[in-house]
Amino acid sequence: MKTIQYFSLLLCTPLLYACNNPAPKTVANHVTDTIPVSIIPLKQQNSDETMVVSGQFTTDDEVMLSFKTSGIISSLNVKEGDAVKSGQLLATLNPTEINAQVQQAQLANEKAKRDYQRTQNLYQDSVATLEQLQNSKTTLQQTQQQLSMATFNRQYSEIHAPKNGYVLHKLANTGQQVSAGAPVLETNGAHSGKWLLRSNISDQQWAKLQPGDQAQVVTTALPGTTLQGVVTRKSEGIDAATGTFTADITLTGNPKAIAAGMFGKAILTPAHQTTGAWQIPYEALLDGDGNSGYVFVTDDNKIAHKVKVTVAGINKNTATITDGLGQSKSLIVSGSAYLTDNSAITISSPVKAAK
Repeated sequence: MKTIQYFSLLLCTPLLYACNNPAPKTVANHVTDTIPVSIIPLKQQNSDETMVVSGQFTTDDEVMLSFKTSGIISSLNVKEGDAVKSGQLLATLNPTEINAQVQQAQLANEKAKRDYQRTQNLYQDSVATLEQLQNSKTTLQQTQQQLSMATFNRQYSEIHAPKNGYVLHKLANTGQQVSAGAPVLETNGAHSGKWLLRSNISDQQWAKLQPGDQAQVVTTALPGTTLQGVVTRKSEGIDAATGTFTADITLTGNPKAIAAGMFGKAILTPAHQTTGAWQIPYEALLDGDGNSGYVFVTDDNKIAHKVKVTVAGINKNTATITDGLGQSKSLIVSGSAYLTDNSAITISSPVKAAK
């Protein structure tokens, strides 16, 4: 019995000791978590953005040829692609009607001459009045002008090549009735005219582009060859058919392996670059939506701030920002995926600014 009591006392001793000693106090260390990031300094600079446009080659002297009067085409002496020489007869109208008009004008003019001569003789004999003499003279002058007009119309009942070049399009056929001024042939002066790339451009590109801006032009017709050009014209209104503006890029030199209608691409470098802009790495831009997006910046290298920015353009590896970074010192370029506004940060490794 004593043995059992003694054993029970031994078992209770540790429990009594534990109850008499208070538990050790746990000291909580409240350490704020920080996110490692990389930053670059922010500096405004001129943007060196380029624009890529495409279009079709043409010349600066393409012309639509037509007849001065209406009539039936009696002959078309060329077809599309034919080379023509200056003054060459290309097409004629049936001359029956226009010759009759010229003959009528000649007869009316001859009669007016006789009437005027007769009235002049009568006036000298005091038989005709001065008014009658003046009226007959006016009639003579009118018939002379009518004869001149009929002769002019007969001259332009034929189409002659305005200069050496090629027939680009034939828009009518022999025996067809055409109205005055309706296009019959389209030609160009490819031998002497300057080649140009006519391109469609957006309103933003139109605002940045100016005559005199340099361009590099490429085409599949000349693989491995880059042609130099310059912007010579931009339209002052939107083309109703395409809803875009147009720009003409005139090539310097006279390339041989180019034909009207071929497609080409031009890389344009505006001489007037956007000032007061920032070039930032593309990966630093978050939640891009049209012309806006978000980035994280820091002023003290301790707290990150999320700011909204205006995106003017995106190149291969960089984005051009025109607004939103005016008061910021550094841009966070890595680690931003884990950040929220006012997150605590540590700088792991500064990187070079975007170029």
